[in-house]
Amino acid sequence: MAYFALFYDVVADFAALRTPLREAHLRLAEEAHQRGEIVLAGALAEPADKALIIFRGANAETARVFAESDPYVRNGLVRYWEVRPWSVVIGDR
Repeated sequence: MAYFALFYDVVADFAALRTPLREAHLRLAEEAHQRGEIVLAGALAEPADKALIIFRGANAETARVFAESDPYVRNGLVRYWEVRPWSVVIGDR
């Protein structure tokens, strides 16, 4: 199994704009976590302009499908997203 980082670059005022979509986003993320696909997820702060979700799986497809299904992405709250392989050096591999 490999790790993949999904980076989100979000719009200004993301924290305020996400409110009507937050429940659906969190449900999608929690389901992925329960399946063992998401390892960690959260927003970056100071400034709150990005988010990072770490996936574990055979390939990057799971992270890509997640992003394409995410209400934040589908409703324009994420300006740009990308998935990149993450080489873990210390920790569970």
